[in-house]
Parts: sequence; structure tokens; C-alpha cells
Amino acid sequence: MNRFSNNQLGRYPIYLKYFKELLAEGCEFVSSPRIAAKLGYSEEQVRKDLQAVSLEAGRPKKGRSVKQLVEDLESFLGYHDAASAVLIGCGHLGGALLNFPAFSEMGLEILAGFDANPDLIGKTVGGKMVFSIERLPELLPQLNADIAILTVPANHAQRVAELAVESGAKAIWNFAPVQLEVKDGIVVENVNLASSLAVLSHRLNVELAKGGK
Repeated sequence: MNRFSNNQLGRYPIYLKYFKELLAEGCEFVSSPRIAAKLGYSEEQVRKDLQAVSLEAGRPKKGRSVKQLVEDLESFLGYHDAASAVLIGCGHLGGALLNFPAFSEMGLEILAGFDANPDLIGKTVGGKMVFSIERLPELLPQLNADIAILTVPANHAQRVAELAVESGAKAIWNFAPVQLEVKDGIVVENVNLASSLAVLSHRLNVELAKGGK
């Protein structure tokens, strides 16, 4: 079984988005040099990435079938097998995620929201009912959701993560700016906005420095 680095896994949705754009334009085949030039990767990296997930080899002078690449990547990323999730913390960020329509295209179905704010409980956000966080142990097993999305303040994140795991969650998608500690066998993916911003700022400064020469 192939082992994939986090960086490699992060590139696959970028490939998929590009290939869908090509498909919409009527493009049937695409070469590694064209992909590399468009996305800013090396040709060797592109070839290795696609060889790891594609069922069909590229054709000489033509490249790879764009349609086949889309199918292979959607299958690899699990877009055909919808995963169920609940979202905990339905404030500004959580509300935005509940309203984000593309999750269903990515194979993620958010079934409900949970919050401690009485002003939100009982309301619908993005078509999803918001329940009291106190009902998570009762409702999570009924919803049969494996993923808990955390968009709560940092000082509440660990306690909420523990509650989600105790209620039956098998994976945590953590948007809170804190490192979570969970028991073995629970998958945690941290979305670190601070790190992403740091990378963006550094790259911007590099480009500005180039322009100042």
C-alpha cells in the first residue's frame, strides 16, 4: 500500500480542480509539463503524484486522459463515498462552513450543528438544525456521523474534542488554534490558519523583495 505525505495528499484536490476545469473546456488529454507549468510543481513531482493514484498510464505525445484523471482522483479522495459529520461551534466560522455548498461535492455531508449559545440552539444555519452541545452524546450515535468538525474557541476545544470522542466520533477536523490530545485510533486533522497566513506573508515578502531590486 502506498504511503502518502501530507503535502502530497494536499496536492490532489488542487490537481482535481484543475482537471475539472480542463474537462469543462473540452480538453481530453493533458501532459505532465503542462500540469507542472500551470500549478507550479516540478514535472517529476507531477508524474509521481499521478502514477500513485491513476489507473491509466499516459500516452506518448498526448499525456493522460483528463476524464480518467478526474475519475481516479475522485475515487482516491473518497468523493464517491459520502462521509457524515457534525459541526460543533456555529458562530461566524462555523456558520460559514455550514453554508459552504461544495462539501457535498467533496463527499462530506454535515448533518447538524451543535452549540452552547441559546441564541443559536433550535435555529437552522445553512439548512442544518443547531442543537445544544449537551445533546451531542445522545444525537451523534443516532446521526451515525464519524467526523466532528470543531470551530470553537481554543480554550474550549480540548473539552469539546473529548466529548465528541466519548460520543462516538472517530475523527476530528479541528479549526481551533490549539493542539488536541485524543486517544489512540482517533484521527485528527488540524487546520492551522496561523501557519497558512505565515506562509502567505513570507511568500508575499519574497515577491515584494524581488520587485524592489
